[in-house]
Amino acid sequence: MGIFKTVAGAAVALGLSVAAAGAEELKFANFLAGGHPYTTGTFEPFAEMVKEKSGGDVTVRLYNGGELGPGPVEQYSRALDGVADLSVSLAGYTANTFPLTLVAELPGVLNEETGTQTLWDHIDMLKGEYRRVQLVSLWSSAKNYIFSKDKPVRTLDDVKGMKIRVPSRNTGLMVEAWGATPVSMPVSEIYNSLQTGVIDAAMIDGTGVNAFKLGEVSKYLTIGIDSTNSPFFILMNRDAFKSLSDKDQKAVLDAGREASQLGQDTQLRVAAEGIKAFAGMPGHEVITPTPDAAAAFNKASASIIPEVLKATKGAQDYYDALKAE
Repeated sequence: MGIFKTVAGAAVALGLSVAAAGAEELKFANFLAGGHPYTTGTFEPFAEMVKEKSGGDVTVRLYNGGELGPGPVEQYSRALDGVADLSVSLAGYTANTFPLTLVAELPGVLNEETGTQTLWDHIDMLKGEYRRVQLVSLWSSAKNYIFSKDKPVRTLDDVKGMKIRVPSRNTGLMVEAWGATPVSMPVSEIYNSLQTGVIDAAMIDGTGVNAFKLGEVSKYLTIGIDSTNSPFFILMNRDAFKSLSDKDQKAVLDAGREASQLGQDTQLRVAAEGIKAFAGMPGHEVITPTPDAAAAFNKASASIIPEVLKATKGAQDYYDALKAE
């Protein structure tokens, strides 16, 4: 008994879980609710795959709704500092740390349907950005579109002077190129900010309709223009990853790669459902600009690309690789 206590105490001191069957339990920090489509369609299957692929040696416990700490912006730090073993977030929330990854969010770079595969085809080009953590999953999202509270956006002139929420620095540059004022904020603050008039509109994909109830605080949704997407990732604390056996490391990474595709598939499905639902709401309108109006948006959006590529070492090569697909 004394020997067992000594071993258990040493394991706790090293930050390892002592599970009944000898399995190691990984804490997964999720700022989204337990019923969010990502949780049920991507994170829960990821946990199941880790357990299966590791032969039960590793399990994943989800802490949903910010249980390990509120706020999506802080999720990277929670994995980095070991508050969580795993965390999910958007690269755009910590843009200074992931400037190369965010080349992939620029308008017109990725195809919505094949974007995640394109990212993984060139994943080796991103290794330097994830040296402090272990990258487990990475996926592209649906396009960010314009949810406006009470002003229809049909042309570029319509957005001039508007205050528009953006999820990342590059999306902010795009909104500035349109003549509007970008306001950076996490997705969890959009609803109240639209409701109270802090912002006039928000850039987010179609999942905002059902997942965040944005149809309650916006009347118009403008689609059909080139726009940014918002890459998501699952990160793992590097020490926690290194503590796993080679077999179990492979199990986590293999599950993470499969979860990447699940993440994209889940988001595209929910985004399409959201746009359809928004169109069916009384007093709401989904706007597709005319070809000439869309071309004006797209020209302004494309104007930010040279500036972004010039600012980051290796960005031009990464951009060219992604565009070549």
